[in-house]
This record gives sequence, C-alpha cells and structure tokens, in this order.
Amino acid sequence: RDLAARWQTDVLDLKPDWLSVMIGTNDVWRQYDQPTIKESHVYPDEYEATLDELVAKTKMHVKGIVLMTPFYLEPNRQDKMRATMDRYGDIVRQIAERHGTLFVDTQAAFDKVLEHLYPAALAWDRVHPNMAGHVTLARAFLQSVGFRW
Repeated sequence: RDLAARWQTDVLDLKPDWLSVMIGTNDVWRQYDQPTIKESHVYPDEYEATLDELVAKTKMHVKGIVLMTPFYLEPNRQDKMRATMDRYGDIVRQIAERHGTLFVDTQAAFDKVLEHLYPAALAWDRVHPNMAGHVTLARAFLQSVGFRW
C-alpha cells in the first residue's frame, strides 16, 4: 500500500532507465509481529494485485525492471513466517514471468549462505541485514543483471 501511494513521485516522476523492486518483507513480518493489528497486514491477494499493477503500468516507461523476492533469514522452511515469505516470493516470481522482467530470488541466495552460517551472522533479527547480508543481496542482484566478477 505504501509503495503504491508513493509510486508516482518515487518512480514515474523520476523517469528511471532501470528499476529494481524488493518489497514484501514487512508485509509478511507485520502478520507475525503485530498479529492483532489486522489493518497493518497486506495479504497475498492484495500484495500480488498491487505489485502486478505497478509493474504493468511501469514496464513501458523503463528499459527494464528487476523484481527481487522478500526474504526471511530462517533456514527452517517449515517455520510459519518463512513459509509465508516463500509464498510471497513465489508471487514475485510469477509476476516477473508474467511481465518478462528480470528476477532475483534473494531467499535462495540467503539459503546458500545459511548452509554455513547462523542467521544472526547476517541479520540480528533475521530481517534487517548487516554488511554480510547486504553483500549477499548485492551479489544476487549483480548476478541477475549479468555482472561478471
């Protein structure tokens, strides 16, 4: 909702050549850290409809769009918040396929690192990355746009 409200001024008015979007982590997190404040929750149907609409009305104005999944630094895929985050990531993947945009699976990038590190080594709260977490995100993004190391 907040992104849609700012889209004109934060994106379209700036006339970018390229656009990258990573949204949804807080939409999922609010469902778990504020379970009784339902008005703060953005559920999958609204999330998908909003992101799909924003991409559809923007793609003809830019050279390209990179859609990145939200993530949760939890290696246990059965964890409720992780499972919900994966559902939102699937929505991003579907929208990227539907619109032919580049796609970055940030959760998959973190999952590779989490095979060797405890989640707190990347983010104290499993949501807000430290420098090592940001490097993981940057590396995943750069690989998706064809950057050669």
